[in-house]
Amino acid sequence: MDFRGKKYERGSNWSDPEVVELLQLWGNESVQMELESCLRNQHVFNRIADVLREKGIHRTGDQCREKIKKMKLEYRRLKDNNKTLRSGRAWKFYEVMDRVLTHRRTLSYASLGTGVLSQPLLQGTMSDGFHHPFAQYGHTQHPELLEVKCEEVQSDVQCLTPEPPPSMSYIQDSGGEQEEEDRAMLDRGPPDSPISRVEIPAEVSISPSGFSESNMAGSSGQQRFWRKRKVRESMDELIAQMLAAQRASEERFLQLEERRMEQEQEAEERRLRLEERRLQLDRQHELRMFSLFAQMLGMLRPQGSDGGQHPSTESVYSHEAEPMSRSGTRNVQESELVEMYNCNQFSSPHLSTRGNILSSFRGSSEEGYKAYHEDKYDEDKNPNGIINFGTSENKLCFDLMSKRLTQSDMNVIEPPLLQYPDWKGHGFLREEVARFLTYYCKAPSPLSGENVVILNGCGSLFSSLAAVLCDPGDSILIATPFYGGITQSIFLYSGIKLVYVHLESKVVAPSARPFQLTVQKLESTLQSAREEGSSVKALILINPHNPLGDVYSATEMLEFLEFAKRYSLHVIVDEIYMLSVFEETTTFHSVLSLDKLPDPQRTHVMWGISKDFAVSGIRFGTLYSQNQDICNGVASLCYFHGVCGPIQYKMAQLLRDRDWINQVYLRVNHTRLRAAQSYVAEELRSMGVPFLNRGAGFFIWIDFRKYLRAPTFEEEVMLWRLFLDNKVLLSCGKAFECSEPGWFRVIFSDKTHRLQLGMQRIRKVLEARERELQLDTHTQGHEEGKADSTDEVIYISSHHETSSSSGIGDLISQLQSQLRSSDWLQRNTAENFAQQNPEVYQVYSKFMGKQ
Repeated sequence: MDFRGKKYERGSNWSDPEVVELLQLWGNESVQMELESCLRNQHVFNRIADVLREKGIHRTGDQCREKIKKMKLEYRRLKDNNKTLRSGRAWKFYEVMDRVLTHRRTLSYASLGTGVLSQPLLQGTMSDGFHHPFAQYGHTQHPELLEVKCEEVQSDVQCLTPEPPPSMSYIQDSGGEQEEEDRAMLDRGPPDSPISRVEIPAEVSISPSGFSESNMAGSSGQQRFWRKRKVRESMDELIAQMLAAQRASEERFLQLEERRMEQEQEAEERRLRLEERRLQLDRQHELRMFSLFAQMLGMLRPQGSDGGQHPSTESVYSHEAEPMSRSGTRNVQESELVEMYNCNQFSSPHLSTRGNILSSFRGSSEEGYKAYHEDKYDEDKNPNGIINFGTSENKLCFDLMSKRLTQSDMNVIEPPLLQYPDWKGHGFLREEVARFLTYYCKAPSPLSGENVVILNGCGSLFSSLAAVLCDPGDSILIATPFYGGITQSIFLYSGIKLVYVHLESKVVAPSARPFQLTVQKLESTLQSAREEGSSVKALILINPHNPLGDVYSATEMLEFLEFAKRYSLHVIVDEIYMLSVFEETTTFHSVLSLDKLPDPQRTHVMWGISKDFAVSGIRFGTLYSQNQDICNGVASLCYFHGVCGPIQYKMAQLLRDRDWINQVYLRVNHTRLRAAQSYVAEELRSMGVPFLNRGAGFFIWIDFRKYLRAPTFEEEVMLWRLFLDNKVLLSCGKAFECSEPGWFRVIFSDKTHRLQLGMQRIRKVLEARERELQLDTHTQGHEEGKADSTDEVIYISSHHETSSSSGIGDLISQLQSQLRSSDWLQRNTAENFAQQNPEVYQVYSKFMGKQ
């Protein structure tokens, strides 16, 4: 019966012969050394149980262990009580236990014969009538046993000892005396002795626990082995950790290297784009100069002695002069529009005249905006990129809007939102817009949703209204400076001209302000336009004003509306910045807040969310007009300018949330706008730069006239390019049709770190420019004419006919300005030109030889 799988199972009582066999095996020196050297000794008792089982004693290792434990406890108790049992008799195993636990050194395996019981013990047992089974062998030797290390087991959990280590083969020591004595003892033992039944090979001396005696003597070597193994395992772990760290660092290095290569590639791409752009600008500059030369030669040609002897300048510069020769075949309006809106004069044969104008339409704002997107500033990827202070965007409240537009009430998709709506817009949105305008425009009575039309932005509204209100050739009255995008919106679709009411910065009265619009200026400009044959159909008012930041009073707005009524003009009122009045001392008065409009059928109010709600990427604009014919006419164009259904739903939800708008958004937005405007204003004051300090919009109108070499728009463009070359984009006054060169618009509704960096770059340009002007003044002394007197005439009278003499003067002045702004003459000498263009040079030489 196998008991090894059961722990602490209670069996039959131990008989004295079984105890003797147990003590013989347990008292063995090798067993004692093994018990002494290990922390867990269960495997030793398991092997003792195996030996006992071979002798016919079926006991488990746990039972052997518990028996030894009890005997040791009994021994200690008797030793403390002078070897006497409770009954007064001596314990028969006391002497054996005493030798094992007190005499450790001289006990050998051979001494554990039948004489393990001392003579007194045998006598004591015989007197009690107990016949000891080993007495017949006559062994009288008393073994000296080692002290045993015994573990106290309190519970089953603590008794869960690990399995013994795997069996090891030990090298036998040659000629050991102890081995010979052990073998001799075994040979002398009687056949019936329990010890004689244990077979031990001649080569190796084996202890009952399964270990060779020769190696058990060096149990400390086993401990060293396990310690070395633990050290080796710790070293393996450290090496594995080191390899893992090295692998992670290599992966990180590869990632950084890949990022560096990407950044270098991006930088190289930006450099190539900038180089291509520079070459393109150089080519355009060269073509302009060739065109000026051709015009000058064409004007000088009739003054020669024989006009027929001079070859045509068109034949010499056929490519450059082609637009000039074709301009005579165009109607007057198209040529004026091309000149007015700075369209490219080199047309494509694949496009119509209008197509060429549309494809080549550009200005400083378009050019700068394109350059900005090619080299946009990024704090991490492109820290040397262009900072955009030219595009009117609110970049201060993206966090608020992104959080609001992603809430659950915004994410609704229903079948009506995915189908064609009413071209004016969904009914629920138009009603919500009417309630919104009633509340924030402070209308005296509720506005009607039937008078609301929804389009994709106010630019589309300008285009649609121009098409509905005006015929080709008609004009619209507008005060300058004004938002330049209106020109593009009005002109590109309908070809409508704008009649400019030029405002001046000079203050002529104590109560006046710079660039102040008055009814007298409107009437004077309207009369002049009608005398010239222009048919003016409408007036555009911007309130709050862009780029001035002015907020018109209710009295001023009423006067403008009365003026329009007298001359039967439609009034288009752009109030897109009505919620961006951040100065507490400034009050905005909407046209819709007036108790009674002078001409409600000709008054049309525009508003959109791109400015007031900092979402210029969402194209959404509204028109409110009581004229249903106008609403229907604009609605017919909504087929091209409609807003998708999901966006209309989001806008209705946004405009409906008055609590969030009033308590959260407007408060935070106005606070941030005030802080940003104050910072830029303080920077400008520290630089000594004049500016208009207003409390509405995202911009400051700045006076840079003292940094121009001459009061010309060429000098203004040169200064604008200096800013752009130093990676900050501004908007120059020419983009707003300002009549005075040197005014610039700066957008301040941006993050603090970009504002700081942008103002540093502006300061750098202005300081360098100031040093250049001081140097020019020092070198030129009192030389007359910093700029030719005709410079300003070129641009102010660009739409009027000029005499041949004044035209030559204008061309010479323009050529002088072009030469000052470029190093073209240094790079393009006569020798280089002859090598690069031999055919043109030969024709030009022949032409000059005939002079």
